[in-house]
Amino acid sequence: MSDKERDEVRQRRHKPVELDDIDRKILRELAKDASQSYAELSQSVHLSTAAVHDRVKRLKRDEVITGTVARLDGCKLGRTLLTFVLVDTSSYAATRELLAFNVRPDVEEIHSVAGDSSVMIKVRANDTESLEAFLMEVQRLEGVRSVRSYIALSTFLERGPIPD
Repeated sequence: MSDKERDEVRQRRHKPVELDDIDRKILRELAKDASQSYAELSQSVHLSTAAVHDRVKRLKRDEVITGTVARLDGCKLGRTLLTFVLVDTSSYAATRELLAFNVRPDVEEIHSVAGDSSVMIKVRANDTESLEAFLMEVQRLEGVRSVRSYIALSTFLERGPIPD
């Protein structure tokens, strides 16, 4: 995907979609439990199953719902070390190089950020050795000026957005 195509996708993704109260209620219900059937959702929002199905289909088409996934417990998968890695780069090109890490299973999120760093990467590593190897890979990239990491000791809340 070219930079121009990525920018167009970003602009489309950040454009708000008009939602009514029923859309918001459907989204709240799905955020709690995305495995609910349309029949179960219809009972929660007091609409027919067909109407709920149509609304969910529209919410997917409008990319309000971007996927349905299972939330997995990283610790139970052996990835006990949750770390936020802040990377400062010397150029936009160097920042773009960090996107190559999106294929790694230990990388959960990559964000362009404002402030003292250029990029924030959420990494869930198996142990300190695998985290150290990851950090060395990042540091070896041309244009990386500094790398700071913050290891989470406890997680009190972790969720996606919930509509108002």
